Amino acid sequence: MTGARTPGRSSLRRPLAGLGGFVALLGATAAALGVFARGDGSFVTVTSARGEMYDMATSGVYANNALQLVAEGVGWDVFTLLVAAPALLAAAIAMGRGSYRGALIVTGLLGYFAYLHLEYAVTWAFGPLFPVFVVLFAASVTGLVGTGSLLAAEGLVGRFDARFPRRAWGILSLGMSALLVVMWTGRIVEALTAPDGGQLHGHTTMTVQALDLGLIVPVAVVIAVAALRRRAAGEVAAAAFVVTFAAMSAAIMTMMISSWIVTGVPALEPIVIFGLATLASLAVAARMYGSLASVPPERAPAEASRSGGRIDALALRGAGSGR
Repeated sequence: MTGARTPGRSSLRRPLAGLGGFVALLGATAAALGVFARGDGSFVTVTSARGEMYDMATSGVYANNALQLVAEGVGWDVFTLLVAAPALLAAAIAMGRGSYRGALIVTGLLGYFAYLHLEYAVTWAFGPLFPVFVVLFAASVTGLVGTGSLLAAEGLVGRFDARFPRRAWGILSLGMSALLVVMWTGRIVEALTAPDGGQLHGHTTMTVQALDLGLIVPVAVVIAVAALRRRAAGEVAAAAFVVTFAAMSAAIMTMMISSWIVTGVPALEPIVIFGLATLASLAVAARMYGSLASVPPERAPAEASRSGGRIDALALRGAGSGR
């Protein structure tokens, strides 16, 4: 993970990189417990206060949760353990060494960990991992604010050249936002009209739908519009958020595969949708990071003086230069 290094690095860069490493290691530990300490698979059939009957796990760190929820959670934990946590650790190390790409990826993955552990903290039945989820959520949000401020402090304008895929990102981000709105609106209407709560699995509210419609969709729309309008801050935010987007899409795909394996209930449609979203976001991310200028804008004058007045064209293209 090389390129786009910044001179005069902020004194907060290494502490923030250390915080990212802490989130990666603690997140991997929590995920490992979710995978290997989930119990023996025993369950009982219970009836919720709404009259909904569902199977509830009786052992492990996720005891007292719906069996289907545990099956999905194991898949999400596997992805976090094997992919998200190692990626965050590697990006944090690169960020600490001065990589701007590393800082962008850390920011995006901290967004993933913040969402994940907020959802876990308010979804799972109260259990031994609750304090860990809260600590991870707090650390992820703190790191997210810190790295966002760091990226702004180290310069936004001129970071990306004319190859930045703003239209592709806008189509992907706005398209998936619209899909979530349609999908979750139908799910909410179903639950409001069903006499037993419509597969709430004993919960009192729809946590995922609330987070997606109240947090993910607005953030995705704002960042997409800012990038489409050629705002420098929007491009930097998009380069970070596309990492969150890809990680979450892949995690959901893994989660649905796990649920299908454990429960035997087919989940082909969401697997295909989020699998395609993962591939598309990775392709867009590759184009975004490929358009990242090799010479940061604040270094361009110095580079020009050392090269006889020839300034790297990539570093000079600002936010309004026709991108």
